[in-house]
Formats: sequence, C-alpha cells, structure tokens
Amino acid sequence: MEADVIIRGRNVVLPDVVAPASIHISGGKIKNVGPYDARAADCDLVDVPDASLVMPGLVDTHVHVNEPGRTEWEGFSSATRAAAAGGTTTLIDMPLNSIPATTTVAAFRAKLKAAERKCQIDVGFWGGVVPGNTNELQPLLREGVVGFKCFLVPSGVDEFSHVTEANLREAMPELTRLGALLIVHAELPHEETDAIATDPSEYNTFLSSRPCADENKAIDLMIRLSREFGTRVHIVHLSSAEALPMLKEAQESGIKISAETCPHYLHFAAEEIAPNHTEFKCCPPIRDRQNRERLWSGLADGTIESIVSDHSPCPAEMKLRERGDFMQAWGGISSLQLRLPIVWTEAQRRGLSLLDITRWLCYEPARLVSLHHLKGSIGEGMDADLVIWDPEAEFTVGPAMLHHRNKLTPYQGQILSGIVQKTFLRGRKIYDSGKFFAESSGSLLLRS
Repeated sequence: MEADVIIRGRNVVLPDVVAPASIHISGGKIKNVGPYDARAADCDLVDVPDASLVMPGLVDTHVHVNEPGRTEWEGFSSATRAAAAGGTTTLIDMPLNSIPATTTVAAFRAKLKAAERKCQIDVGFWGGVVPGNTNELQPLLREGVVGFKCFLVPSGVDEFSHVTEANLREAMPELTRLGALLIVHAELPHEETDAIATDPSEYNTFLSSRPCADENKAIDLMIRLSREFGTRVHIVHLSSAEALPMLKEAQESGIKISAETCPHYLHFAAEEIAPNHTEFKCCPPIRDRQNRERLWSGLADGTIESIVSDHSPCPAEMKLRERGDFMQAWGGISSLQLRLPIVWTEAQRRGLSLLDITRWLCYEPARLVSLHHLKGSIGEGMDADLVIWDPEAEFTVGPAMLHHRNKLTPYQGQILSGIVQKTFLRGRKIYDSGKFFAESSGSLLLRS
C-alpha cells in the first residue's frame, strides 16, 4: 500500500491490544495498520525504539485558553505548544475566561479570529449557557461549537454568569431539540456560614467551604433534569466520589449522563497540602485520600469515562502565594502538558493498563464531542495523530520544561513516569524531544 510515512514500533497501542505494528500514513490519514515488518517504497520510515510506545494522540476536552481578552493568562500559541509537548493533538477550548465569553455568535467569531494561525494542534470550541442566551444556542451550534458549558455556582469571572434551575428549565428543552450536549460545573452555592476552620492559609478552610454535599446536590439536580428533559448531560471535573453511586444508578437506568475527572484529583490528596500552598486551589477542591481511591474505582468500573486536564492557568500573582490565602486566590491548576505522565504514574501503581489510559485520555474524550471517527484511536481512516513516548523514563517537573504561559503548578518537584518523545498531527511531526515543528499546523475544528 502506498504511504507517505510509515511509523513502526514493537509496542503500538491499538484499540484492543498492545502489539508490534506498522502504521501507514498518507494524506494525513492512517491508510493501514499492518505487520511490523511491512514495507513500502518511496516513503519515510520512523523506527520507534523498542522501549517506547506508539499511542493515539491525546484528546483534551477541558482546556481554558483565555484568548482573546486574558491572553496574559494563557493564549492559543502557548497552550497548544504545551499540549503538543505532552502528546495532546486535539483540545476543546472552554467558553469562559476569554473576553468576550463564547455565549453569542459574535463572541464565537471573535474567538475564531483570535485563534487563527496560532494553533500547534487541532482546536475545537465549547459554547456557553448563561441566563438569557437560549436564543443564541441554535446559532452557536450552527457556527460550529461542539456543545455547551454552564456553571451552577459563580464562575469567578463577571462575563460568564452561573445558571439557576429556572434558567436550565428554559435552556434544556432547546438543547434537547438541537441534540446538543450540556457540560456542567456541578457545585451548588454553599449554604453553611460556619466553616470547620477559619484560617485562610489552611487548606481545610477552603475545603470546608466547598464540601462534597454541594457537588452531590448539584449532580442530583442534573440527573433529575436530564431525566425530565432527555438532555444529554456531562459532569465536568468530578471530585466527589460520594456522587458515584447516584451517577452509576442513573446511567444504568438509561439517563444520558456521563462524567469526567482530572489528574489533580487522582494524584494529590487534601492531607498532603501544606498551609499557604495556594497553587493547589481548584474548584471543586482536591479531597482526601479515600476519596481519591474511590475515583480510581469509578474509572475502573466505567462510571467515570474520561480524564481531562481542566487546565486553568492565571498569572502567578493571582495565586497569592505570598499571602497564602486559599479563600481569595484564583482557583485553577495548570497541567495541560503533564496529563499523560501523571495518569500513567498513578495508573500503573494500581495495576491499570495502557489500554485503560488510552481509553480515558484519547478515545472517550473524542467520543464525548463526536470526534471518535477521526481522533482517539489507531485504525484505518483515522487522522494520523500519534504520540511516541517512553513509559519507563522518569523526570522531575520544573518550570523550565513547561511550555504553557504561566509556570506555577502544584506538580513542581513531582517525579513522574513517562516522557513524550515525538508528537505527530495528521502524520506531520510537530514535536520532537523539546523542539517544535510545523508551527500553526493545527486546524480549527467546527462541528459540521
């Protein structure tokens, strides 16, 4: 079979097996997956070291790029370089933190203009559901957003207001009519006035202000509304393992609800967070060790479908590290480049497989946004988005290696397993051992 490039390795992560294979690529597509020793004339051959793996390019459906308007937090150029360096070949940008927020067609067009010729990888876009914009949902879907995001608590920025149950009862029938996906930041505003702790430099003070109960009640609300309106609902960044039984029961009863979680909930534990270390603040919060292990169980049994970054950076001064004030610091964690090694480091400790992490990091995120016919697995007809990485190589996270705009991260100093060596986008090498190629080679993915 004719090919422009053949990538062959002894350890290729195919949909059902890790095996020797050669991947034949032509016109940016995988034309064939053949035996390891398959040959073709007049093509480039990439021989993968025996210790390395070939995996589908990662798909990250939860990234806050923040351009236009807050590009000093993160922009398309820096975010997509960080993604490429971490083996991610497709990301979906969140609708808030940019100015304007992606809640109208005009704002979406401004977002597309800002992203033009800046993306190292393929980028798609979420729209937003906010009070009063129900009439914008169909036009936004026609323009190409992959679905819609809402918050049930204040989002942290004035441009993206949270919705109430009454707002959802207006929007969800329209989303159902359109066949559109609603992804939900599922926390309800905290009603308690007395916190367990009062010192803002102590992590437990912040943790007690956003308990599991607030997340659980919000998820219960979304289960009820999804059942009532038939809307497809996805819970983003699940942190409360207490909600797993109700999610599992809802899924088994046929309600169209799914969930994701994030590396920071699977790697860190509240007991380990020292006073003043506000780089650990995110919403919902990192919870205790037992909760972490139950989240891993939820992944293993399929209740949680995927692991996404929720990359939500800000300028370092907004983390208030000098004051160490968890209550006032910006809530968000930067980990876009590190998702693969974090998840692999923790997964192998628990006896989970390469097929498991490929499902959580590649296939299921692609399926969430209906890109699984192009992205997220290695097979004939798929985009030739691939990552070559060494699962045994260890490294220590430090600012100099990170390519996102602001380097402050709770992962600094962590020792992780799994070094990304090369990343290919539609058969073109875009990253190789610290060097970038084919600048601005990414496409803007519009829902057709």
